[in-house]
Amino acid sequence: MVRKRKIIVQIATSADGFIARTDGAVDWLDRPTPKGHYGMGAFYKSIDTILWGRKTCDMALDFQKKGVPGSAFDTKVKNYVFTRGPLPSTAPAGVEFANEPIKAFATRLRKQKGKDIWMMGGAAIIASFLDAGEIDEFMIHVIPTFIGEGIPLIAPSRRTVPLKLISCTKFPDGVVGLHYIVRK
Repeated sequence: MVRKRKIIVQIATSADGFIARTDGAVDWLDRPTPKGHYGMGAFYKSIDTILWGRKTCDMALDFQKKGVPGSAFDTKVKNYVFTRGPLPSTAPAGVEFANEPIKAFATRLRKQKGKDIWMMGGAAIIASFLDAGEIDEFMIHVIPTFIGEGIPLIAPSRRTVPLKLISCTKFPDGVVGLHYIVRK
């Protein structure tokens, strides 16, 4: 039997639940990281596809233009960028733009052989996949910093989504890793 590919949100939030400042800045994430980088290396080996929202993609492209290390799209994995508008005529290397319905896209993607799928973010695309019932897990690293206002983990809407805690990991620098399954 072929294992179903999971769509996993792996993301960091401030202690008050934001993934970025209102202007998209993530300066509060700049901090020394412990050995093992919060398990990111192991997680990255478990995926072969990354899903991006358009705003997150644009931010990554801006970081790339500024020469920020590690900001280029990894062409060893498949990168899909979701956009509500018309599909751009050109895409960065290793990137495919998508605007098909979430349910159809996720069903097609899960049927393909491969590893798990990383939902990179941002808030709007996470909300869209969550509302369509297409998020399997959340791996949230809570950074011990309040930023006061910003972009929430999930775009606001009236919803109730029960989660089941799989694990909770405390790191030496005060970061807490929370791993949840989305109850269906």
